[in-house]
Amino acid sequence: MRRVRSLLGWEATIMVLVVLALLTGALLSPDFLTASNLSFLTANFSEVALMALTMTLLVIVAEIDLSVASVLGLCSSLLGVLWAAHVPMPLSLLLVFLAGGLAGLFNGLLVTRLGLPSLAVTIGTLALYRGLAYALLGDRAVADFPAAYTNLGFGSLPGTQIPIPIALFLVLAVVVAVVLHATSFGRGLYATGANEVAARFAGLRVERVKLTLFVCSGLMSALAGVVYTFRFSSARADNASGFELGVIAAVLLGGVSIFGGRGSVVGAVAAVFLIGIINGALTILDVPNEVLTIVTGLLLIGSVLVPNLLGRWRGARERRMQRALSGVNQVSPPRR
Repeated sequence: MRRVRSLLGWEATIMVLVVLALLTGALLSPDFLTASNLSFLTANFSEVALMALTMTLLVIVAEIDLSVASVLGLCSSLLGVLWAAHVPMPLSLLLVFLAGGLAGLFNGLLVTRLGLPSLAVTIGTLALYRGLAYALLGDRAVADFPAAYTNLGFGSLPGTQIPIPIALFLVLAVVVAVVLHATSFGRGLYATGANEVAARFAGLRVERVKLTLFVCSGLMSALAGVVYTFRFSSARADNASGFELGVIAAVLLGGVSIFGGRGSVVGAVAAVFLIGIINGALTILDVPNEVLTIVTGLLLIGSVLVPNLLGRWRGARERRMQRALSGVNQVSPPRR
């Protein structure tokens, strides 16, 4: 119960910060809270939001995937090459998702079969997949995608100004939340992240679970690559460069422990919106992209530092209370 209350408290804090960020944006510009601006703002971080869902699950099992943005770029390049070669779009999309799944599978096999640390593996594949993207497309850009598909990237739900990518993200967020918080598979993820050895003794197939999550991460990155390509109507090898920083920042800021075993989808979703709103507010002030990157880095550091400091403070307080109670017990007169 203590962990649940702590987690809910952190999620509530993030949601309060979201409201404060919205109010600050409204003070900066009267157009900030308009439906059209919020629609543009949320669509602008839809790819980060999608990749943050599977990243949440990976971090909960004490793993990480830094190659997500590179897989996005690779899948975007592949989609451009296939379309330029006049491959039908349905088949092109199928091949793009197959490529994303294989990229995640390769990461997962290196981690689960060879026992390599996911941090080192995905730093390597970050460069590998981005290099493959350039090998496929080079410095070219493919931009003549059919309007029926590009409308899915920057269009809105009929009768609303809710971007289709954000609607897709919210539906997937509900699915991932149910899997994580209401199924035995989700409970196994928490158990694996909290104590992998104990999870093995409990009969959990840890390697298979992790391999599945890496494949899902690759598939979600492929989906993000399709969304990004259609939203900008452009396939490029450098699409989404650096997005992995925003994905990790959102997950950790949402209360998911970098050491595994703790976190929730709700916190990650709230953090995605918080980072997106902050970036939108700074954009109104014509803040350069370099400053936006600095802000994201500071949020990433803070998302690790603040929970750590709070945990140390709670631990010190509990130790003081225990010493105080033990002192009272020592000086109390014996019972007759």
